[in-house]
Amino acid sequence: MKRWWAQPLVRVLVALALPAAVPALITALIWLLPGDPASIICPPEICGGTDGLAARWNLDRGPVHFYRSWVSGALAGDMGNSWRVLQGVPVRQLLDAAVPNTVLLILLATTPLLLASVAAGVGWLPRRLDPAFQAMGLVPAVVLALVAAAAVLLRYGADAHGDQAAFIRLLLGALVLGVADGALSGAVVGVRGVFDRERTQPYVLVGLLRGEGELGNMLPNVAGSLAGQLRARLLHLLSGAVVVEAVLRIDGLGDLLWRATILQDFGLVLAAATGFAVVSSVLLLLQALVEVVVAWHVRRAPLLPAEVAS
Repeated sequence: MKRWWAQPLVRVLVALALPAAVPALITALIWLLPGDPASIICPPEICGGTDGLAARWNLDRGPVHFYRSWVSGALAGDMGNSWRVLQGVPVRQLLDAAVPNTVLLILLATTPLLLASVAAGVGWLPRRLDPAFQAMGLVPAVVLALVAAAAVLLRYGADAHGDQAAFIRLLLGALVLGVADGALSGAVVGVRGVFDRERTQPYVLVGLLRGEGELGNMLPNVAGSLAGQLRARLLHLLSGAVVVEAVLRIDGLGDLLWRATILQDFGLVLAAATGFAVVSSVLLLLQALVEVVVAWHVRRAPLLPAEVAS
């Protein structure tokens, strides 16, 4: 238990730095591209001169000024307007429309992962199903998303972008995220592995001899690992959402980031990428909180697993 606070402290510091570091990195990349940013977004032969555009987009005074201005505006709730995806539309308005769809997509994809993880942890899920889960996880998300998009198009035809088809695309997108790229198999095997390793610890055997419940005895010691795995699963789903939303045309944050990147709408890229960074920061803070609570719980109970084992 020495320096139990070190790892949570590192997570907190990284979580606080991420929302500032991500837009700083993107800003640096914009200025590292050949040519000035305004000319990249709208070539002079098309726009007939980019000085006015550079001033309008706050690109005329260098990267440091652009970064500071964007961050100060974002903190005040003003992220500017879209440059190319939907010209003139406030970025905040685009985010307000996109974020709920991505949240719903991730929640739908996470629910079966959580249920499967719990079933694996308590031993309800047979181990003989692991090869089937792993085989499903070998299929890339982009392949399954393309199959799902084709199925929606064949089923709905001209109505493929109607409300009912949009809901079906959302459900299929959640299914793709939950199965592809080892998401489900990783959750099942990962959680089961944590509990299997913990069952070999001496304190578990001592607790069983005392008549204590195995799961309740192990849970304080594995809570930090489980929180870390859950954070990794959610980040995995968020990164996959960019591909799934783009292929299935789900109007979410991932699709918005994809379109903004393709169209070089750097202001929208900054906002969408920072949104992902904020989510990652929140997950890091939650994991740090779990680790602190577990450490506090163990330190207050002298006969808990860590001390019995020692």
